[in-house]
Amino acid sequence: MAGIGATEAQTAPLSHGDGSASSSTLSARTIVTLIGVAIILYVGQEVFVPLALALLLTFTLAPIVSFLRKRHVPKLAAVLTAVASAFLVIAAFGFVIASQVATLADNIPTYQRNIVEKVHALSQAGSGNGVLEHVSKIVERIGTEMQDSAEESQTNPTAPSSRRDPMPVEIVTRSNPVQTLGNFIIPLISPFATAGLVSVLVIFMLLEREELRDRFIRLVGLGDLHRTTAALQDAGKRVGKYLLMQLVVNALYALPISIGLWLLGIPNAILWGLLTLVLRFVPYIGPVIGMILPLFLALAIAPGWSLVAWVASLFIVTELISNNVVEPWLYGSHTGLSPLAIIVSAIFWSWLWGPVGLMLSTPLTVCLVVLGRYVPQFGFLDVLLGNEPVLQPHEKLYQRLLAGDPNEATDNADEFLENDYLLDYYQKVGLPALLLGELDRQRGVMTESQIALFASTANELVENLADTALEEEEEDDDSFESDVEMPGQAADLPNGDGKSVLCIGGRGLIDDAAASMIAQVLAVQGTTVSQVGHKDLSGKALSALALADIDTALVILLNRGSKPHARQAIRRLKRMRPSVRVGIVMPSLPGEQPPSLLAEDISADFVASDVSDAVRHALTDAQAVRIKASARRGINSRTGQQAAKILPARPTPA
Repeated sequence: MAGIGATEAQTAPLSHGDGSASSSTLSARTIVTLIGVAIILYVGQEVFVPLALALLLTFTLAPIVSFLRKRHVPKLAAVLTAVASAFLVIAAFGFVIASQVATLADNIPTYQRNIVEKVHALSQAGSGNGVLEHVSKIVERIGTEMQDSAEESQTNPTAPSSRRDPMPVEIVTRSNPVQTLGNFIIPLISPFATAGLVSVLVIFMLLEREELRDRFIRLVGLGDLHRTTAALQDAGKRVGKYLLMQLVVNALYALPISIGLWLLGIPNAILWGLLTLVLRFVPYIGPVIGMILPLFLALAIAPGWSLVAWVASLFIVTELISNNVVEPWLYGSHTGLSPLAIIVSAIFWSWLWGPVGLMLSTPLTVCLVVLGRYVPQFGFLDVLLGNEPVLQPHEKLYQRLLAGDPNEATDNADEFLENDYLLDYYQKVGLPALLLGELDRQRGVMTESQIALFASTANELVENLADTALEEEEEDDDSFESDVEMPGQAADLPNGDGKSVLCIGGRGLIDDAAASMIAQVLAVQGTTVSQVGHKDLSGKALSALALADIDTALVILLNRGSKPHARQAIRRLKRMRPSVRVGIVMPSLPGEQPPSLLAEDISADFVASDVSDAVRHALTDAQAVRIKASARRGINSRTGQQAAKILPARPTPA
């Protein structure tokens, strides 16, 4: 039963939000639908692959068509110009690669001797390593067999081989000439047929772009035109910008690679540059694959290892510059995918559609993320694949406190505190996380052991942030001495020098943890702070409290239904020392209305709804508050008298 309670408690934060979590739930029906779609995509890949290629090319060429249309070019001419230019570039690219590959194939035998010598030298250097010796023997055997076969074929092409291998027996059935011709021609014309189909689809998609958009809206989004339009614009912007910017980045990456390889004397430098341009469309592993082949060639053509080191340095330096300078400069926005989602999507689409799916994995997954962002039924796609945080900071802290992990909670707090104050962290993250725990405690989904672990982890978090509190206190002292105003909410809080405040947990261990957070903020303001737990509000422990030197007592209650407990705590504290100021702190979750609890109803000196309000009331003299209130009443009365003098008297109604 404890395990069941823990599971319910861990999933509880999702129910405290605005109800959007239900739209991100992965139901059994949705899983079956996804499996069915994957099967359809796999079986019909001959249809869907050209369609996907055409769709992505349409996204890429649409800005070019729009640019030409703005220059008063007719629509048909603009579309044909963009499509023809794109396919001419692709054809030229393929022609250059084919010619370079043919040249490389002719020169492969000349690189064989250098590879064998280097492997042999490497095996001698590591003679104690059996793996290197085994690899060296294999390479030497392969080289010897290739050399013997080449010499034998040159001296006597018709002579049989000295080694007699078993002759394979194959049963060949007669086939008609038409079938033979079809088996030979179909593999040759298949790529050209696919290219022609894609080009026709791209032309018609660009010509009928507005019509297709309207039909799509009519089909899926007529009930919510705003959301459908936003989804189409977001998908088009993300995919189009990704493809265009990725092409520019890859070109800027391939150009120095080609020039550098040519200067280093690597054969077919243009081929390797073009291959790196294409392979960088493949996430993460593409640049590595593009680097391996030039490294292998450098190993083959040079007797030493210096050329290999130079080639590796060229790729590494270019990759670092591209990742840290070029991409942040050109990319105005990210694709919206997490790094893990990019890798998983590459694996999935390559399994589904092969190399073409690997190339298209990122833009296709971007479309899925946009679908999940705007269609509630597919909200889980945005949760699984997107890079936006799926939990609010206070929900994330609550989960870590519930799991008993103060280290990760402290790391997250340190990230938050890089730009904000400790007061802001406790007000926006710390106390809201404790409120989630208190709500789950009231619902009965937390056991006593879980409550104790939750509270103790929260106290450990407060202890871990003690150094941060000390640094802020020193900064406040320096700024006070130099009359420098500090930005943020901490600048609005009064100075706590000479003030003494007692923080008391109201009803339970979670209230005690909240009292620790508020006490730490008070200490940052220079206040003399003491703290006691909720058990010290009753019995003999209450009589042992030293209230003689206390100016203000803060009772922290996270349960909104604690009005009787608040009244009773105030009565007990006032009975011990009538002059002490007693305030009630009853915070609320972000976005919720603060509790409607008036100080007059419970005989409290003040009621605070958040951390800053509690600190401000605790460090403000009651006499100063009364003076300000009297001055305000005096201003209002004087203003009323002046208005009475200026305004004419109202006539008495008959």
